[in-house]
Amino acid sequence: MWLCRPGLADNPCESSETATVVSATGQTSTQQTAEAASEPKIDCFYVYPTVSDQKTLVANLHIDPEERAIAATQVSRFSQDCRVFAPMYRQATLAAITGATAPGAKTNKVNIDVGYRDVLAAWNDYLAHDNDGRGVVLLGHSQGAGVLIQLLKQEIDPNPNERRLLVSAVLLGGNVTVKQGSDVGGDFQHIPACRSFTQTGCVVAYSSFLQPPPSNSLFGRPGAGPRAGQAHTADLQVLCVNPAAPAGGSASVVSYFPTAKFPGLLGTVSGPPPTAPTPWVSYPDRYTAQCVSADGATWLQITPASGDARPTVAQTLGPTWGLHLYDFNLTLGNLVNLVGQEAKAYTSS
Repeated sequence: MWLCRPGLADNPCESSETATVVSATGQTSTQQTAEAASEPKIDCFYVYPTVSDQKTLVANLHIDPEERAIAATQVSRFSQDCRVFAPMYRQATLAAITGATAPGAKTNKVNIDVGYRDVLAAWNDYLAHDNDGRGVVLLGHSQGAGVLIQLLKQEIDPNPNERRLLVSAVLLGGNVTVKQGSDVGGDFQHIPACRSFTQTGCVVAYSSFLQPPPSNSLFGRPGAGPRAGQAHTADLQVLCVNPAAPAGGSASVVSYFPTAKFPGLLGTVSGPPPTAPTPWVSYPDRYTAQCVSADGATWLQITPASGDARPTVAQTLGPTWGLHLYDFNLTLGNLVNLVGQEAKAYTSS
């Protein structure tokens, strides 16, 4: 069951990318157009985060408005660089996380790993029928990043034939681990952090915060959030790669936010969307981003530019979550640019 794939009717991963680009004064704007590439040379394989509003512990495979909305919000802009494949999977629902399952609801009698098995089956189907030796970017957020970490660890990292297909893996809000002071050696033994715009076979990962993560933060700390309960050692740290400056340091970022209100529960906690006559609003240079490590945490520090009249995001879920809801959108322009440059490097090598 595919949420997105080439040729799919009403494909949310190929929705309109027209954006209103707002200046720092908030008084002037221009319109920007972008289109899906007609013959992209690489593919993207996307696993969406926890969005299901179904009232069971584990979602079924019905495509609901929430899955369509998150695909448009997080990965549709990557269609400028790649063919997007996005499988449906039986994920742990928002109700499972919040404890809000309906009284007497019949939950699926399967282990929570059923979601991983769905994605693994989709990955193998894609390799068998669609890949044809093309490079692939893996894209995932939160629960989706956790699933892809498992796929990379078990299937891709130890397998040279699959590893050579990897353009990069963008794994946000999933607490990817590396050895302290290293770019490899935690979750992955052969796949390092991306440290340049033309490096391939590497990982981009971070969790974004407006302030330093508290001691009980769900992200930025080994063994927390999506990795809670998993064994880890004291010599590990969470990986952070700034997509605007992979080699390190601070850089301005290019944010894109959809103007449509997100459906369901997440739409009630993510704040009102920006207003514009286009599907997207872009705020270039509204924020700077820099990877920071302190007090056992590593995170992408997001700092609003001073004297800027444009709206800013808030940590609407509280300090332990940080800017988790906006991990993709805060740096979306930079992520698309990075993937585009990696794709050129991969296909020219």
